[in-house]
Parts: sequence; structure tokens; C-alpha cells
Amino acid sequence: MTILEMVGGERGDGVDLAAAEAAAADLLTALGIDVRAESTRETPGRMARAFAEMLTPPEFEMTTFPNDEGYDELVLVEDIPVQSLCEHHMLPFVGVAHVGYLPGERILGLSKLARTVEYHCRYAQTQERLTQRVADHLRHSLAAKGVGVVIEAEHTCMTLRGVRAGGAVTRTSALTGVLREDPSARAEFFAVLNR
Repeated sequence: MTILEMVGGERGDGVDLAAAEAAAADLLTALGIDVRAESTRETPGRMARAFAEMLTPPEFEMTTFPNDEGYDELVLVEDIPVQSLCEHHMLPFVGVAHVGYLPGERILGLSKLARTVEYHCRYAQTQERLTQRVADHLRHSLAAKGVGVVIEAEHTCMTLRGVRAGGAVTRTSALTGVLREDPSARAEFFAVLNR
């Protein structure tokens, strides 16, 4: 089972860079940009490659280890970089993720928390969906007693256009297992984040 199948994600059939470049040239031309000029001649190709990079997730293996010591306290990695695309405007949202879990029988290689976030960032999506996908992925692959994910991001679709609310940050959270069901565990998770 793939990561996407685990979390109910969908992915297209692949990237067609030639078609994307032609479409980018058409879009830029329709917006009044001369793509025949020396300074913009390569822009459609650069645009196509940039979007392809932002929308192609890097594969990785979830590395887990036996929890031989029976560690049962919160494991939390803060300030994991988040860079994704808003599906409504195809503009970036950028921020940080704070990801924690209560171990069960296995513990996770810490870099895999960051890799999980990076993998799920490579979509055109809402921040809410990104937050839930990271939590679901960890819940399925780790069998943790609880998972908590908080993402704080600035959406350029809101700061560079429209309302132009520069500096506005959106915070989303997704909790599973004990961190969702037990009020004291939930409170501890958010207290550690807000220290």
C-alpha cells in the first residue's frame, strides 16, 4: 500500500513538462507578458519546472525502531518547514509544522517526521487537508497511541492579493488517539507547544 492509499490521497498520472510549458506560455501571453523577449523567453519552461518540483513528493521509507525502553511520553519536533500550494490560487503558503506523537511499541527516526511533512506539502491543497494528512499518515504507519500536528502558515493568496493582510498566520491542528480523546494529554500537547 502506498502512502497516498493509506491517507486517501489522490495524485495525477504524472507530469507532462512540455504541455505545462506550452500552457505557461499561453497563460503569460494572455496576461500581457511577451514570452518572446530575451529576458522572458525561458520563463514558461522555468514556470513548468518550478510547479512540477513543488508538486512532486520525494519518496522515503518510514524508519521505525522497537520501543525497547517503553518510552511513553510525548515526542515532539517543532518548526519543521512547510512550503505548499493553495489549491484555490496556486500560490504558496509557507510556515512551520509542529509534529508530536505518543509512542506505542515502535518509535520513529526523528527525521521521518520532517520527511512526512515534506512529502505531504507537495500538493495543491488546503492547509486543513495538509494537517490532517500528516496526522493520518503517522497514525497509520506508526500505530502511535496518539499523534498531534499543528501547522502555522502565511498564505500568499491572502497576503499578496485580495485583502493583502500581510503577516496574517493561519493555525490548524489535527489530533488522533489519546491526544484527541484524553483532555489532559491534549492539554499537555498544546502546553508544550505554547511554552
